[in-house]
Amino acid sequence: MEDSKDIGMDRKLERKFWSLRRIAWLAGLILLVALPLYVFIGSDGSSRLNVKAERVTISTVEKGPFQVYIAVTGTVLPIRTVYLDAVEGGRVERVVREAGSLVGEGDTILELANTNLVLDIMNREAQLFEQSNNLRNTRLAMEEHSLALEADLADLDFRISRAKRAFDQAVTLKERDLISDHEFADVRDEYEYLLRKHDLTLRTQRQDSLFRSAQIETLEASVARIEANLEIVRQNQDNLFLRAPVSGRLTSLNAEIGESKSRGQRLGQIDILDGFKVRAAIDEHYIARLDIDLKGEFDLAGQTYHLAVTKIYPEVIDGRFEVDLEFTADPPADIRRGQTVHIRLELGDLTEAVLLARGGFFQNSGGNWAYVLNESGETAVKRDIRLGQQNPRVFEVLEGLEPGERVITSSYDNFGNADKLVMQY
Repeated sequence: MEDSKDIGMDRKLERKFWSLRRIAWLAGLILLVALPLYVFIGSDGSSRLNVKAERVTISTVEKGPFQVYIAVTGTVLPIRTVYLDAVEGGRVERVVREAGSLVGEGDTILELANTNLVLDIMNREAQLFEQSNNLRNTRLAMEEHSLALEADLADLDFRISRAKRAFDQAVTLKERDLISDHEFADVRDEYEYLLRKHDLTLRTQRQDSLFRSAQIETLEASVARIEANLEIVRQNQDNLFLRAPVSGRLTSLNAEIGESKSRGQRLGQIDILDGFKVRAAIDEHYIARLDIDLKGEFDLAGQTYHLAVTKIYPEVIDGRFEVDLEFTADPPADIRRGQTVHIRLELGDLTEAVLLARGGFFQNSGGNWAYVLNESGETAVKRDIRLGQQNPRVFEVLEGLEPGERVITSSYDNFGNADKLVMQY
């Protein structure tokens, strides 16, 4: 009996293969593999991402009028500005009007002093006096010489008259043979000599008259030239007084007493207060699309004011060019020079189009796709779309979206490569 008991106690017990630990481990492994498979099969092979609805922007696709325009910033300027430059250089002697004051046409703004100009005027006046004296003396000498020639001609005429009578008598006596040949020859030679001398004196008088006339014309031209130069210099002296060419507001004046200003230097400017314009800087990308009379508008104090492009400056500086726009109606009553306004500048005609609001999604998709919500709004699926032109508010939709559909237009940075978004409200 004892032996049989020992044999029963020494028998080896067999361990079960499907222990509770193994069953639990296998069940976990199956669950780990089956769950992603279930999600993949249940989602038709697309990746999903849960998104909280309050963290995204949802926009509704609409159909309506579409206007291509760009937003630009403009600065209000007077309708016309007149610049004040120094016509003649000098030292600032006196400032009559200060910057910011209203001036009328012809009002003196400042006075310059130029000693060299004063000396130049005195020198030219002395030259004019000298040439005037020369002209006067030449005319006097010409008159005296003309009188002397006339006296000589008068004397010659008298002597010729007497010589002619003597010659006529000699001819009569010679015919009667009452005078010798020698006496006849003397009378004849005297008469012929006086005739030749008379002709020579006449030619001398004519030549002298021409010479004196040319000399007087030269002197008169010289005097006239000196007078004209003197008048110009005197005008330059008058230009030492800077006067307002138009009425308006003296908005700037760059001059201090004792300061030296050179000819042509900018001294200030006057703004014409009849109206205002707006000057805007625009990206060079749009330079080929802008033209005269394009419309623009901006809002101020609850009202919309309309503008039109009147001038385009083609010079491009730092990638931008400038345009001037003028008001098509009365400008705002309280508008001021230097004020900044934000303009919506039109680039095309008004058309009917399918529209989608602008948003950060464009930076992620390039406008080639977007997340579109289903009718219930529970999910948003990635869909290919095609966008056209744009303005600061909306895109023109060419393909892929219909009016009434809702699109997530905020940034897609946190969505990764998800094909479907599950909205959590």
